Order: sequence, then structure tokens, then C-alpha cells
Amino acid sequence: MSDPTFALPEHAQRRPLNDEVHARPPVRLMGPHRIVFLAIRHEAAGRGAHRDAIRQLAQARGEALQAGDHAVLRLADNLRLKWEGHAEFSSYTFFREGESRLPPGEVLAEAGWAGIARDLPGEVFVAATIELARGVGDVPPPDAFRTSADTVVGGALAEGRGWAYTDFRIREDGFTHFLILARSDMGVGQSGRMVQRLLEIETYRMMALTAFPMARESLPELAAMETELGRIVERIAGSASQDETKLLDDLTNLAAHVERLQNATSFRFQASEAYDALVLRRIAELREVRIPGLQTIEEFMQRRLAPAMATCRSTSRRISGLAARVARASALLRTRVDIAREQQNQLMLAAMNRRSRLQLKLQQAVEGLSVVVITYYGSSLVGVVAKAVKVAGGPVNPEVASALSVPFIALAVFLAARGVRRAMLREDGPKGGA
Repeated sequence: MSDPTFALPEHAQRRPLNDEVHARPPVRLMGPHRIVFLAIRHEAAGRGAHRDAIRQLAQARGEALQAGDHAVLRLADNLRLKWEGHAEFSSYTFFREGESRLPPGEVLAEAGWAGIARDLPGEVFVAATIELARGVGDVPPPDAFRTSADTVVGGALAEGRGWAYTDFRIREDGFTHFLILARSDMGVGQSGRMVQRLLEIETYRMMALTAFPMARESLPELAAMETELGRIVERIAGSASQDETKLLDDLTNLAAHVERLQNATSFRFQASEAYDALVLRRIAELREVRIPGLQTIEEFMQRRLAPAMATCRSTSRRISGLAARVARASALLRTRVDIAREQQNQLMLAAMNRRSRLQLKLQQAVEGLSVVVITYYGSSLVGVVAKAVKVAGGPVNPEVASALSVPFIALAVFLAARGVRRAMLREDGPKGGA
């Protein structure tokens, strides 16, 4: 149906695509907050179960769940829940306004998380909590972030409108702790964006690292396959024609193992590459300024996350390179096998040509003998007829008649045999050309 405004139908994807850039907006945060974040990693089929749980929770509170993979529900006057659905995980963020030093477990208890999570598929992959304090002066307290770790990471956010601290360690309560001290000139929307970026950095950092154990586990198998390929290539270089079948079997078996390893790891490596890019982008969006004496979040990630990602990228490239080398070795060996087969075919054709020439000579010899034999029997028949005519009183000498018939019979038989041979050659000619 045409839209009266445009006088043409509106494309079905116009509004969903436009709304995509507004998806997952940050929650505006006024006053101090305790934020508790959980990322539940699940299979792709479990995504619908998480959305159904949020829908039931919204219906129980008389709210309508909008289309899309995110929702914000108010659980109490000072407690909100933000849910986001992703391809490999679902995230639940609880925003409790008020006392920011409240333990994260108490926030989950107030939200009734145990009842929400009762039937949810998946496992907790990231658990983080952020203590947000507002109205801090121009200089943050030196002991604001309390930790027993020897490494504290932090920086000034939004070009100095606040400060963020963390140690990126899982504490005894099971959570990674962050502290954000916001100055009075950091807006409520900006506070929400900084909280969201820190949580996304922690989540995407963990998701990016999921490929690291796979890379380490693949290295021994990868090294063994590279060594095996080297042995096979050396055997190809010095092999005889009778060894090529065994070489081709070994190379095909190696190619199957490489393909299996590539299929098992390619998605994880590609996904980790994408998550790593998101981490770097979110760090850039923090617009960090160094706090004297502390590593910035960007420096920490460059020192700790970057080497792991380099290992993953190196392993992925080695697997791809090995697959390409196996393909080249297979092509080389197949070329050698094809050349050997071509040579064998040429030898077979040469032998067939020799046999054909021998058959032709034998046929010609047989034709000569056939002319003699048929002429003999033909002249004999002429002699018999001449004898019969002589007995009947005719003036015929049977011996003379038989002798005179020999050249005529021989000529006729020769011409007939040659005609038959030419006719056969004409019939075989087009078939040989085809």
C-alpha cells in the first residue's frame, strides 16, 4: 500500500535499519549507583530462552517488551534492569541508585536474580560491578580504589570529567570491580556511556580471549602437521613413479586433518578478532587521560590482551598457510601423476599402432592367400564345367579352359578384395577422426 506522504510504498527494512543505530542506548545515571553486570554465554539456540524470560518478567510488571534484542525494565523505584541479547551471550545489567558501596550480591538479591535465572541456559562468563560516585572534586582521593592486587589500572575519563579504576581481577565475591568517580560536570548521559563502555571492554576482552586456549591447544598438532608436510614434500622430490600412489594417500589424509583443524578454529579466531577490534574502539571512546603513577586501561590491554591476540592471529595464519601449502603440494603431486599417466597412455597408443600395423600386414598377406585360394577353386569349377560341356559334345578342352580362367578369376578376386578394404577404411576414417 502506498504511503500518502511519499506516493510510493515504504521499504520494509527502512525503519528497522534506521532504528539499528539507536539500539542498546546507555542508561542515564543520576546520583551514585551500584551497577552489577552479568554476561551469560550460551549456544545460539539459547538466545530465545533469554528473551522469553525477559518477556515474562516484563509482563509480570505490566510492561510491554519492544521488538529488538534489548530492553530496560524497572524492578523497583531505585532498581532497573537492562537486558541485551547477542549472538553468543546475553547480558543483564542491574542499576541500583543510592548507596554505591552496596555489595553486588545484595543488589542481585534485591532484583530477584535467582528467580530470573532459574531456567536460563548458559553459564556466567563475565561478572563485573561498578561503583559510581558523583560530585567528586577536581582531585580524586588517593585511596579511592581499595584492592589487594599489586596492579591498579586507571585513567581520567572523558578528557578529565571523571576517573575510572580497576585491577581486572576476579575477587572473592566472584566479580571484577570498577570504580568511577564522576565530577559534577559529567552529565547523566555521559556517566551512562562511560559505564556502558567499561562493561563492554570487560565483556569483549573476555570474549576475545576465548580463542587463546584454542590457539595454544592447536600449536602442537599444527607443528606436527607442518613437520609431516615437510617429510611428504621431501618424498615427493625424490620419489619414483611407483611411490606416487602412497604419497597421494598420505597427502590426502594430511589435507583432511588440516581442513578439520581449520573448520574447528576459523570461526573462533574470526570472532575473537572482531571482539578485539571492539575492545580497542571502546577504549578509544573513553578518551583517557593518564593519572600519574598508573597504567591507563589502553596500556594494560596493549601489554596483556595484545600478545594473546597476536598468538591467535599467528596461529590462524599458520593454519591457513599450512592449508595453502598442502594444496600446492597436492597440485604438484597430481601434476606428476597426470604426466606419468600421459606417458603411459602414449606408450599404450604406440603399442596399439604397432599392433595395428602388424594386423594390416597380416591382413594383406591373408588377402593375397585368399586370392590364390579363391582363384584355385574358381579355376577348378571352370574345369568341372568345361568337362561337362565336353562330355555333352562341345568343342572344349577342360585343361585349357581352366588355365585361361585363372588370370581373370585372380583379377576379379583382387579387385573385389581391394574394394572391400577401401569400403572398410572409409567407414573407419570418420570414427578415428572423431
